[in-house]
Amino acid sequence: MEFNLVQTIAIYALPVIFAITLHEAAHGYVARHFGDNTAFKLGRVSLNPLRHIDMVGTIVIPLLILVVSKLFGGAGILFGWAKPVPVNFHALRRPKRDMLWVAAAGPAANLVMAIGWALLMKAGQLLPQSMFSLPMSLMAEAGITVNVVLMVLNLLPILPLDGGRIAVSLLPNRLAIGYARLEPFGFPILLMLIFIPPHVLGVIMMPMVQASIGLIEAIFQL
Repeated sequence: MEFNLVQTIAIYALPVIFAITLHEAAHGYVARHFGDNTAFKLGRVSLNPLRHIDMVGTIVIPLLILVVSKLFGGAGILFGWAKPVPVNFHALRRPKRDMLWVAAAGPAANLVMAIGWALLMKAGQLLPQSMFSLPMSLMAEAGITVNVVLMVLNLLPILPLDGGRIAVSLLPNRLAIGYARLEPFGFPILLMLIFIPPHVLGVIMMPMVQASIGLIEAIFQL
């Protein structure tokens, strides 16, 4: 089924906003649990997406990717970010160990949201058909895809992604310090891998994304 640009934006808007912003909120919640109240004092430990939206990263960039994909037939990785939740790793009770859990909280939140959207899609299939059934199913499908993509993307061991911070937490101290020094180069490298042909990041991620979505669909018989 083909959708015009406005319909595509309507389907993806809520899944994208929640996937990106609640990912950041999860970091704040877990950081607070392990002793860092920085995000809490700034009002960032909240499930309210408005507290986490970054106009460029949460709205403009995902919208631009959707528009380009729709107009030019691309199928690039949907990418975006929210305002980073401030974490003072030195305030954590055991900084190197607790960093792993703070970093893992974001991808874990995306997994939980993907499962939530899968439950919504299943409900749409089981409930009597109505004018809301198709929009609900389409938004749920978008929610599963967006959250799985962000989960897989953020688990890549590239700083400043969560996977990079998990790697720093797991590496021996000497290697961790050397790896952490690569962080200033991480974001430019990531953008290159996403946007410059042959889109290496998409090639790397797509098998993991497809396998994860397939597993969710199999579990919920979607």
